Amino acid sequence: MTNLPAALAALAAGYLIGAIPFGVLIGFVAGVDPRRAGSGRTGATNLLRTVGPGGAAAVFLLDLAKGIAAVLLAAWLYRGPGAGWIAAGSGVAAIIGHIRSAFIGFRGGRGVATAAGGLLALAPLAVAVLAPVVVAVIWRWRYVSLASISGALLAPVATGVLAATGAGTIAAVGYAAAAAILITLAHADNIERLRTGTERRLGEKEALRGDG
Repeated sequence: MTNLPAALAALAAGYLIGAIPFGVLIGFVAGVDPRRAGSGRTGATNLLRTVGPGGAAAVFLLDLAKGIAAVLLAAWLYRGPGAGWIAAGSGVAAIIGHIRSAFIGFRGGRGVATAAGGLLALAPLAVAVLAPVVVAVIWRWRYVSLASISGALLAPVATGVLAATGAGTIAAVGYAAAAAILITLAHADNIERLRTGTERRLGEKEALRGDG
């Protein structure tokens, strides 16, 4: 399909895929509502602290799959001019859906795993470059938030280099730039805690929230 309805359908599908609250579903199975525990977010990091490594791994992989699925579905739905940009736009919509899910009152996670999935579908070489950086930051400082923000901000650089060398696309650069903005904004509270030295390190246990 090459018409406007197909493009709009691809973007809408991207949002709805991203909005699937796997963190809440996995938390429900484990008897924990991540919206009421820890940071109140529904991503893998909060599930690690409140449910455990098994639940966190499941959520990470499922959220990663959301980004991949959004991009691949858009590529299947829309095959006309600018198809790469529609696929990238669907990936961005999936990130927005994850951060602001209509299924759970426009709450959600911080979009990192879903963004990584979209980037994996659009520019797998960029993920291969960025993954060691993210792991190194976590290993050195034990701040998942710092690693996530670092990876997000470096993604436009990595995809830009790939595009300049003919190994990537400008659409992937645009996707990475949009993802970097969304992820950084979603980490606003983490950035403030990093600045004040009160950010939680990996391995620190979270307590249930008392504010509901």
